[in-house]
Amino acid sequence: MITIAGKLITDAELNTIPLSLKRRAVLSSIATNQTMYFFPSMDDLLFEVKVRANTTQASHDLAVSGVGFADFDHSTCNQALWTLTREGGFLLKPSITPQRGIDDIFNNGRLYSFECAVAIIIIFYKATLDSIGATAFNQLFRGLYLFSWRYDEDLHLISHSGSEFLPGDCVYFNNPDFNPATPEWRGENTIVMDYDLYFGHGIGISPGADIIKSLNEERFPGARQSAYLENRITHPEYRYLG
Repeated sequence: MITIAGKLITDAELNTIPLSLKRRAVLSSIATNQTMYFFPSMDDLLFEVKVRANTTQASHDLAVSGVGFADFDHSTCNQALWTLTREGGFLLKPSITPQRGIDDIFNNGRLYSFECAVAIIIIFYKATLDSIGATAFNQLFRGLYLFSWRYDEDLHLISHSGSEFLPGDCVYFNNPDFNPATPEWRGENTIVMDYDLYFGHGIGISPGADIIKSLNEERFPGARQSAYLENRITHPEYRYLG
C-alpha cells in the first residue's frame, strides 16, 4: 500500500501513470504488499521505482557479463582502471571517472572476479549510475573503493527487518553449517528480481529453493541445519540519492 503526503493512493490513480513494463512491475509490488509505504511526493515514489527497476536490470546484466566468482584472496579486476589492494578490494585510479570504472565491470566482465557481497555493491552503484546519470554519479562517488560491505557513504545503504520483499531489495540466505574449508559459502547475498526469484553472484538467477539447495551442498560433512532466507532487507536510501 502506498501513501503520498499522507493520502492513500488507489490502484486507479497508479494505473494512470505511464511506465515501462519493468517499472510497472515494481510499482505493482509496492502497491500490493500489506506493508504501508510512505512517500513525500509522487516524484519520490517514481524515483524509487526507477532505481529498483534499474537494480534488477543491473543484476541481470552482471549475470551475463562474464564476471567470475572468487574469494577476496583471488579477486581480479581490470588493472588499467583499478588498483587491486592486498585485501582483495578494487580502488579506482585517480585518472578514471567512477562512471567509467563501474561500466567497465559490465563491459569487460572476463577481467573481474569477486565474491557475492562485492557484487551487490557493484549492482547498487550501477543502478544509481543509470538512475541519476554520469555527471551526478561522478560527483558523488569520487575515490570509489569496492570491498565487501564497505561503500561510499553517499550511497547510504540502510537495513531493516521484514518479510515482504520488493524487487531491488538485497536479502541474505544464511548457511550456518557451512564448510570451514569454503567460508565464502557461509551465505549468499542476493537481489530480489521478482516474487521468489533472486540473483546471487556465483549461483545465478534462481528461485529461493534452488539457492538453499546450492548452499546446502557447501555444508560440512554431517551438517543438519539447512540454509535459510533471513528476514533482513538492505537497499539504498532512495530519497537521499534522489
